[in-house]
Amino acid sequence: MRFLRSDKTIIRVLIVLAIAQVVGWGTISLPAVIGRQVAADLQMTITAVFAGNSVLYVVMGLWAPPLAKVFINLGARRVMIVGASLAAPGFALLAVAQGPVQYFAAWAILGTAGSATLTTAAYIMLNEIAGRNARSAIGALMLVTGLSSSIFWPTTAFLSDAIGWRTTCLIYAAVMIVVCVPLYAFGLPHRAERQELTESSPAPTAATAPRVHKTTFYLVTSAIALNAFVTFGFSAVLIELLKAQGLPPTQAIAFGSALGVIQISARGIDFLGGARWDGITTGFVAGIALTSAMLLLLASGGTYWSIAAFIVLYGLGSGAFTVARATIPLVFYDKADYAKAASQIALPLNAMSALSPPVLVGLLTHVGSHAVLGLAALCSCVVMLILHLLSRRRPALDAVASS
Repeated sequence: MRFLRSDKTIIRVLIVLAIAQVVGWGTISLPAVIGRQVAADLQMTITAVFAGNSVLYVVMGLWAPPLAKVFINLGARRVMIVGASLAAPGFALLAVAQGPVQYFAAWAILGTAGSATLTTAAYIMLNEIAGRNARSAIGALMLVTGLSSSIFWPTTAFLSDAIGWRTTCLIYAAVMIVVCVPLYAFGLPHRAERQELTESSPAPTAATAPRVHKTTFYLVTSAIALNAFVTFGFSAVLIELLKAQGLPPTQAIAFGSALGVIQISARGIDFLGGARWDGITTGFVAGIALTSAMLLLLASGGTYWSIAAFIVLYGLGSGAFTVARATIPLVFYDKADYAKAASQIALPLNAMSALSPPVLVGLLTHVGSHAVLGLAALCSCVVMLILHLLSRRRPALDAVASS
């Protein structure tokens, strides 16, 4: 009966995290839709507006190392409740911002909240709960969270057109308190329940826990961070990039919103693969799709069919690599070390995520879309090279199994 109860708990946690992650990532993606409105209202450049996302990721990254001990000592549930509660005043300050100082301060608050609730926190919770099944659980979570842009880009566009971007931010502040806080408080298991579930799985021993060389850690971090530069940057500038390719705003938003469904398809393929391949293989295949997408759009001149093909290839590649970013560390780190490793990786990951939106929007504005696509293709090629090197460093799984 213990297995059945733990299985039900994992499903419950997945549902809670899926809803909360969709809401969390969907709400903070609003600059991708309302960036020009905000720029005009606050008398800021569009590059400065997108730098709000940079502040978010920098703050998330800076909080990651000190929060690692907090997650271990207090448990993910308590940390995520506090983080969701803090997001509300962040959106409220964004709603009343009158200039750059308040605008960036709001994103700093949202970054602090995000470090306690988004992605890394969810992975830590699933790793605590699912143990050996963490990879499958993370893949299942990613199946749903890919819908954040598909749901919230058109939602943000509709709300901002109807009631203005400031009131939209206030609504999102209320959503944090009314939806996310209760989900974390009442939907996630308490510490004692998590401990009981953990005890049902054997703890890793010195014989089975692989020792990870520093070079391997640097390679893992580099691959994840470089991919984040591309995918997080594109999540911020994709609509503007599609406009630069000749699409009208409504079609650009429609294409961008379809991206989430395609990303889910890629994540579904990886999820169904289960134990037949690991995060390194997923990441390598995803890198091929991402590079092909960039080169196709570069070579085609922005025709309608090429934009559609780009969305499909980019959606498949970015969706698959989202799973790879979370599961590549599982190839080298056991359950006991995953939280620490994930928190250490989060700092450079978020630093690159912070750097990418202003860099890509600056290139798009001053040089053009070809520069953006060329840089993204180069980064994806480097990622594939790093993953090839990592594939040669896989732990001896047969030896681990026999031990």
